[in-house]
Parts: sequence; structure tokens; C-alpha cells
Amino acid sequence: MNPRSLLTLCFIAAVAHADDFKPEPGFELIFNGRDLTGWHFKDGPAFDGKTASDDERYTAVNGVFTVNPPKDAPRKVQQIWTVKEFPKDFILRLEFRAGVDADSGIFIRKPQLQCRDYLLAGPYKELKKYKPQDWNEIEVVVKGGVARATCNGEVLEEALKLPETGPIGLEGDRGLMEYRRIRVKELP
Repeated sequence: MNPRSLLTLCFIAAVAHADDFKPEPGFELIFNGRDLTGWHFKDGPAFDGKTASDDERYTAVNGVFTVNPPKDAPRKVQQIWTVKEFPKDFILRLEFRAGVDADSGIFIRKPQLQCRDYLLAGPYKELKKYKPQDWNEIEVVVKGGVARATCNGEVLEEALKLPETGPIGLEGDRGLMEYRRIRVKELP
């Protein structure tokens, strides 16, 4: 097989793999892997059916929700939110890959959990299981207005206080950040 054919097969396999993710029982995808349906800028219309936000800061391609560096400024903070609010207790799971020195955040009912290239940008510089520039898993368990967050099983926040309800959001601050397999399970 020639190198071009092999590359094509690898690309097709990667695309198929990204679209084939099935969440665990009871979990619902809040990012469908194809477009930004269900997400919007605060007080703006939903990006339903679109593969990019109006400013192209956020894109959806092949199962990956990408936070792109701003094109018009060295640093410009921007947030995107789920249209849906989450008033019940829940578990949020997602995978992220941070570019070198990338800085982002995950908003849980509005308070922010730092999500970044942890070993370079902190505040969690002592993580032993964090994999730089590779996929890492964040799990956030929300019970009774408090969130416990882990990265690859290591505690990031033991008791992050939250409001009674709110959306889930992602922040673009600096660098390239990628998210995938963003899913939620409501708890009884």
C-alpha cells in the first residue's frame, strides 16, 4: 500500500472513531461531535447546525470541540455556554487536550474550574497523572450545590461551591484547547 493510501485510511479511521463514541449508560452527550448545536454565547442565539461560532473562536470537527486562539488579538477571553441549564445533581465527564501553555476553563453552573496545560500554567502543577498535549479526562460530580472535580482521577477541587442551577460553559483564553466526549448524567 502506498503512503498516500495509508494516510487516507488512517484519516477515515480517525473520523469514524470520533463519530462512533457512545456514552456510558445514563449519560447524555451535550456536544454531539458534529456541530455546536445546543451551545451559544451569553444572551445570543444558539449555534444549532453550525460547525463554528460567529467569530470562529469555537469549532466542531470530527468529534472535537476546539477552542481556537483569537485571530485579531494576542489574548481575548471568550466563553460559550450550553443553552440547557442543569438544576439537578449530575456528573459531567469530558476529555481535553491542551496545547503548550494553553489556558481555558470549564464553567459549572457559572463558577469556573481551571482547565489548561496544568504543569506549565497551574494552579494544579503537582498532578502526576496529567498527560501534557495528550487527552486527559475531567470528571465533575455535583451534589447538593458542591462540585468535586478530578483530572485522570486526581483531585482538582474537593468542594467547589455552586449556585442552584446554571449552564455548562467553556472558556477560550490563550492557546489551543480541544474537548471531546462531553457528556452529563443527571443523578436521582
